[in-house]
Amino acid sequence: MKHRLFLLFALSLLVTVAGYAQSIIRIEGNYQGKNIYVQNPFASSGVGFCVYEVRVNGNLTTDEIGSSAFEVDLRNHNLKIGDPVEVQIFHKDDCKPKVLNPEVLKPKSTYEVVSMEVANCETLKWSTKNEQGKLTYIIEQYRWNKWVKIGEVDGTGLVGPNNYSFKVTPHSGENQFRVKQVDYTGQPRISKVVKCTSSVPEIKFYPVKPDKEITFEGGETMYEIYDQYGNIVKKGFGSKIDVSGLARGGYFLNYDNKTGEFFKK
Repeated sequence: MKHRLFLLFALSLLVTVAGYAQSIIRIEGNYQGKNIYVQNPFASSGVGFCVYEVRVNGNLTTDEIGSSAFEVDLRNHNLKIGDPVEVQIFHKDDCKPKVLNPEVLKPKSTYEVVSMEVANCETLKWSTKNEQGKLTYIIEQYRWNKWVKIGEVDGTGLVGPNNYSFKVTPHSGENQFRVKQVDYTGQPRISKVVKCTSSVPEIKFYPVKPDKEITFEGGETMYEIYDQYGNIVKKGFGSKIDVSGLARGGYFLNYDNKTGEFFKK
């Protein structure tokens, strides 16, 4: 009988521990120099508070968590700006704490451009300072009366100076380029615009095979094809376009630094 009671107690304890193990709030990101704040309710049983353990990168914290609200002090974990962070908040099954500022582990775009140029109208180069998180730089080129994404470069997230470069494909005439970052706020941080004039010859287009192919005269170019409703149906880079699969109708063609039209019979 005693043996059976012991087994039941051990099983109950195991279920309880397993339940706690599953009741974890995880927050991941990079250290930005700020701490985490947690709202900590009472357990539904009325005995004690909800959170019973907090770990940062697997290490048990020494923060005082026995209150209705507490702070996870990340400064105590020898972290540098940009270091990866995982915060685990263990809580009882019958309640749930609330992290009040989870965004503090998400990088924010704070870069400042020190210098920016398009060397020989071939390579975009820029130098930055005061980055606070690893965010991607989106490179854009002004074509067809709009800014077009032409590539990406990963940011270092360091104070700097940080030096970057990206090979660009200029169109004929004057070219304009810029870079931007978009952080968790969804608001882009956009650099200044740099310009250059290329020696690329002007591109022209004409149908070679009726309703099957369009050829560019003068070289290769970026292109976009839109239908009459404004939907993009084809885009790419090259000296010709296979249009045999397009439906009958009129289309707009963006190429080089121009916009044209053609009709597919």
